[in-house]
Amino acid sequence: MIESAKIEGYMLSLSLTYETVEDGTWLINDEEKGLENVLVILADPVVIIRVKVMSIPGQRREEFFEQLLRLNQSDMIHGAYALEGGDVILLNTLVGATLDLEEFQATLDAIGLELAQHYRKLASYR
Repeated sequence: MIESAKIEGYMLSLSLTYETVEDGTWLINDEEKGLENVLVILADPVVIIRVKVMSIPGQRREEFFEQLLRLNQSDMIHGAYALEGGDVILLNTLVGATLDLEEFQATLDAIGLELAQHYRKLASYR
């Protein structure tokens, strides 16, 4: 079982700018670290980290979905691109019971890096 205090402690240790949205849900908005609108959700036994990347484009959809699959296969360190309603999200799920600060930081670092590296490839579909 993982507790909210553990997750908040990790965010404080990493000097992240965040706010509590509700019990067990935080919103990271830390432009300096490349993390904007990143949700951290405690859904025991897991911790979900997700961010909306963009809306699903209306045109060139097949090409766009192929690009997402290729990025999932070749460039993703932690997590994967997924669809939620009409949006593309970047999602990672961590096991709460074994989660430590280094794994939490590595996941956030990877998400920031992936968003920065993939921006040009995905922006062309907007």
